[in-house]
Amino acid sequence: MKILVVEDEARAAAYLRQGLTEHGYQVEVAATGADGLYSAMNGDHDLILLDVMLPGFDGFAVLSALRTTKGTPVLMLTAKGNTNDKVKGFDLGADDYLVKPFEFPELLARVRTLLKRTKQITPDIILQVADLQVDPVRHRAVRSGKPIDLSAKEFALLALLMRHSGEVLSRTKIASLVWNINFDSDTNVVDVAIRRLRAKVDDPFQVKLINTVRGVGYVLEERT
Repeated sequence: MKILVVEDEARAAAYLRQGLTEHGYQVEVAATGADGLYSAMNGDHDLILLDVMLPGFDGFAVLSALRTTKGTPVLMLTAKGNTNDKVKGFDLGADDYLVKPFEFPELLARVRTLLKRTKQITPDIILQVADLQVDPVRHRAVRSGKPIDLSAKEFALLALLMRHSGEVLSRTKIASLVWNINFDSDTNVVDVAIRRLRAKVDDPFQVKLINTVRGVGYVLEERT
């Protein structure tokens, strides 16, 4: 497994390289946002560890540019731990978020979880509910023949709802499966993401597919 570490602090980068290498990973290091983006776009990595505070392009800018073409899993590393920064990272397509300082065993556990999840994905079928189609391989969503432009997280959320069509998913379960984190009960990040997804998937069409089950969660299905 090949991991790209984008970290401008030399000691932190060396620490991550040594620890991950000792656990059998092949590690590449980039020290700036520009170098990290170039390596990420042109390399074949299984995972990217991306610091937020970088010279030149910060981690958010790198992630935003990366997600225009590639879906490589990204674990954000940052000293900023407030909810707004986390939500911003997840909205841009981050897969997980780890606040500094952290213990290496926790980082390693998250790395293994993300890599395991990637291995388990078998996106070789077209998902379809009513006139909505999702192609996980090509990262495409189409409804009534019209392409739908989705961010990385919006696509992951839609694919989750499609795979569990007809099943009511709680907000906690959605947060766990899409963002790989358990949000506090008063965090409305899932509701915000659903609202944005509906604006693209449902609002332009007469038949609505994403339904709210009050007090429980959401379900994607065609209702008559």
